[in-house]
Amino acid sequence: MKIVNSIKDLKAYLAEVKRDNKKIGFVPTMGALHNGHLSLVQHCVKDNDVCVVSVFVNPTQFNDKHDLETYPRTLEADCALLESAGCDYVFAPSVEEMYPEPDTRIFDLGTVAEVMEGAKRPGHFNGVAQVVSKLFYIVEPDNAYFGEKDFQQIAVIRAMVRQLNIPVTINACPIVREDDGLALSSRNTRLTPEQRQKAPLIARTLKESTTFVPEKSVQEVIDYVVNTINNDPVMEVEYYEIVDGNTLESIKNWTDTDYPVGCITVYCGEVRLIDNIKY
Repeated sequence: MKIVNSIKDLKAYLAEVKRDNKKIGFVPTMGALHNGHLSLVQHCVKDNDVCVVSVFVNPTQFNDKHDLETYPRTLEADCALLESAGCDYVFAPSVEEMYPEPDTRIFDLGTVAEVMEGAKRPGHFNGVAQVVSKLFYIVEPDNAYFGEKDFQQIAVIRAMVRQLNIPVTINACPIVREDDGLALSSRNTRLTPEQRQKAPLIARTLKESTTFVPEKSVQEVIDYVVNTINNDPVMEVEYYEIVDGNTLESIKNWTDTDYPVGCITVYCGEVRLIDNIKY
């Protein structure tokens, strides 16, 4: 496994791979890797001849400076995990390498980037589109892999790929959970022992809510989820929306879509956790 810090070097290595007509798979990450990331790497290794993983905490997608500063950075441990998972190249650039000058591109990605996370974190998805498009131009992968925990992010990246005509297949991989149901996230390491004990309530409540469909209305299911989680003093729901899984527009009735997905963000203390479930 090679660890590469410069765009020029990575392009040179991958040019050789392309000359041999080998298929390149790519997993973009912000590091602090866990088994959820490793499942993406395993899919990537299985489907492609060469696996590239980027480890880069992208400043343009953080609208909260404190969140950027406290985001865990564990490159050495990440590289050890990636080597054991069969990764071929780790791309770990500096901020200066990725942004020698400010990226001023503004993306108009439609509704998928404006609702839920887009509304709560202005500029977040524009930053995601900036960095992922840059990474796609550098790596030129045949396949890219993203986890369904970031359900809205996948919709945004698909919209961006269509808009820019980037020839890459976006592969969405299932959420990986702890034994108690908590969706794996790099942010989980910031939970106190008490918060970590409480956090699985999110997944439990979402799963329970699926048993009410279609007898209860969409609004009744939303109210159930929000009230159940908010009843725990450690937890506070920022939003819970049930949307069409393709457009991400909120639905009012179960008959509005054949692909209803519930998307939630919960503050567990100061730690912001996201999850989703298909109905």
